Order: sequence, then C-alpha cells, then structure tokens
Amino acid sequence: MNENWESIYATPMPHRAELAKALLAEHEIPAVVVNRQSSSYPTLGLGKSEVHVLAKDAILAKVILENEATFS
Repeated sequence: MNENWESIYATPMPHRAELAKALLAEHEIPAVVVNRQSSSYPTLGLGKSEVHVLAKDAILAKVILENEATFS
C-alpha cells in the first residue's frame, strides 16, 4: 500500500518544523520532518525544513497548525 504524503508546513527554522510535528502528534496525526537545508552551507540557512503528513490528513493538519500553533 503506497500512501501519498503532502507538505503542509515549511520553515527555514528546523526547530519550528519539529514543534509542528509534535503538535500534530498530540492530535494523533502522523507527520515527518523533511530537511531540505543545504548541507553545503548549513550556517547560511539555505533551504527549508518541511512537515509532511498523509494526504488524507492534510486539511485537518493545516487547520490545527493555523489555529493552535503559537510558534509561527
């Protein structure tokens, strides 16, 4: 079974992506953080960290982050 994952949040600050993942976990929505930071120049903060959820959870996850996230 191959389920589709969707990016629902992106930030240049990796800790914020981890906070979003933890908030979604509290609502029993599985999420993963995908690090798209540049490994060539990590101190420049090039790229983003993205939070991905299953496509079927994407709308609910976005609503949760919009209404409950205090870090963005």
